[in-house]
Amino acid sequence: MTILLAQSSDSNAALVTFAIYTAVVMGLAVLSSRMQTGKDFLNEYFLGSRNLGMWAFALTFAATSASGGSFTGFPSLVYTHGWSLALWIGSYMFVPLIMMALLGKRLNQIARRANAITIPDVMRSRFESRAVGILATLFIIFFMTFNLVAQFKAGAILLGTLLDEVPLYNAAAASVGSLSFIGSINPGYLLCLFFFSLAVIAYTSYGGFRAVVWTDVLQGIVMVFGVILLFYLTLTQVGGIEQATQDMAKMVPPRYCSMELTPGESVNLGDWLTLSSEGNQPTRVFRVAKPDEDIAGVEAIEIRSPHEIERVLGNESVATNPRVASISSTRPHAFGADQPGVYLTCPGPNKSDAAGFLPLGIAISFFFYWTFSGAGQPSNMVRLMSFNSSTTLRRAIVGVSIYFSLIYFPLVIIFCCGRVLMPGMEVESDRIMPALAEQVTRNAGTPWLAGLLVAAPFAAVMSSVDSFLLMISSALVRDVYQRDVNPEASEKQLKRMTYLVTSLVGVAAFLGAVNPPEYLQAIIVFTGGGLSGSFLIPVALAMYWPRFNSKGAIAAMIAGFVTHTASYSIGWMIYGEFRPMKIAGFDPFIPQLVVSLLAGVLVCLSTRPPRAKLVRQFF
Repeated sequence: MTILLAQSSDSNAALVTFAIYTAVVMGLAVLSSRMQTGKDFLNEYFLGSRNLGMWAFALTFAATSASGGSFTGFPSLVYTHGWSLALWIGSYMFVPLIMMALLGKRLNQIARRANAITIPDVMRSRFESRAVGILATLFIIFFMTFNLVAQFKAGAILLGTLLDEVPLYNAAAASVGSLSFIGSINPGYLLCLFFFSLAVIAYTSYGGFRAVVWTDVLQGIVMVFGVILLFYLTLTQVGGIEQATQDMAKMVPPRYCSMELTPGESVNLGDWLTLSSEGNQPTRVFRVAKPDEDIAGVEAIEIRSPHEIERVLGNESVATNPRVASISSTRPHAFGADQPGVYLTCPGPNKSDAAGFLPLGIAISFFFYWTFSGAGQPSNMVRLMSFNSSTTLRRAIVGVSIYFSLIYFPLVIIFCCGRVLMPGMEVESDRIMPALAEQVTRNAGTPWLAGLLVAAPFAAVMSSVDSFLLMISSALVRDVYQRDVNPEASEKQLKRMTYLVTSLVGVAAFLGAVNPPEYLQAIIVFTGGGLSGSFLIPVALAMYWPRFNSKGAIAAMIAGFVTHTASYSIGWMIYGEFRPMKIAGFDPFIPQLVVSLLAGVLVCLSTRPPRAKLVRQFF
């Protein structure tokens, strides 16, 4: 392999490294599929026969939680807003402590007693209620569909960055772009989306839960080593944390502007442009944020910090002023405009909200948000149904907490340093992770490492996508088809239906990601909050309160769902963006949990208790 990499060009070397990694993932899927022989199909396919040991359980839990948002949306926010993101993500290290300790043992026990395979399956059996199971299934499908689209987008972006300089890829993208039905869709993005979707659908459909777990173990190892390596390379090239902080202290946010080009000129997203000023004024530097066929309507950002301008002008790819005719309008950040040091403080710069990105109330909200949102994710709950002993659970709690600390704290530092090393990435900030990996490995003279570093976020995306595919597939096959449509289905019928549904769900996610949402992390937060608001309270009460009944569970789920979606709907009308309405300066996540709790308890106490026989079965 070393000889092959040495003989390859820079971009092809990264591609070879990444291809080897992908081949290993597919090989694990083939091996895991062979292990399904002779076992109960659904129990093995969706839960790995409930016998995961400590390392497999801990790493599959961690890899599933560290989704594509951890390496695309989250780095984008760190780059855009600075050190305040340490407060935003700080509580994530507590997720396994809350999630595993609060629900782990009881959920595993009840799932085994009910022989349940999915969370709707657990809820249906716990309450002997078809309505509870169907409602849980609908909520999972609704939110997971949003999340799948966001993850597919992240996978395509990462793959596109890796292949950006590969001639074969560029030729193929040009061929795709010549097709009439492509329209305005980026052909390179569409090509990467297709191959990403094909790979992840294939290994998930073929290998099932055990393939997901084994690949999660591999992906979990790749993620942590990739982050540590990128941490080292980035710190080395920026001159250390102290130097990066000093540079960030001098920075001011960019200014947004519209410009006119000279006739006959054109620009692409990310192009650098300069405009010479008169007298002793410095050269003005711009980066294209939104090209337009009308040369009078090009949107761009203007770099404002002198040392950032100096770094950009040292780049040979920066174009000169004849392309810019004039600047037609400018718009500063609402918060932080021309203020040095704004990237070091809360609330951080923001282009549309005068209160800034992260006021103290929102920072406090997210400390609770990530902790309890992670605890309420059905994809994480399924992992809690698969470990083999209490000893495994206890050890995994410690292991996952350490693992998250090794991922998220370095990411904050890495992309604050990236803020210094790569000015102007606001125009496509979701690409900062692969773009930074490509730059620092090239600067270090080891371009083949870019493939390994990009494999880390790609692993996070794949480990989330395969879990979400199985969540939706299991909800449809187990909770709808087997429990309601065809209770007498044979194992052969179930196997065919499972493969078919998993593939169709993947295809649907692919189609949804063709025209993806703009803000990846906003979708991650929406789905995380929605699932937790709908499931955390009813599942926790079902585990620990014998008096809790089906009507209380339905009320708690609906109350959480309605509160969550209403806060986003109102927020859309107030802010004109996809974000929730603030309640007394706080994120609405905690209020929606309170509403869910009150609705569940009040409805439960005002209706008949569950049958004594049912209570004895689970308590």
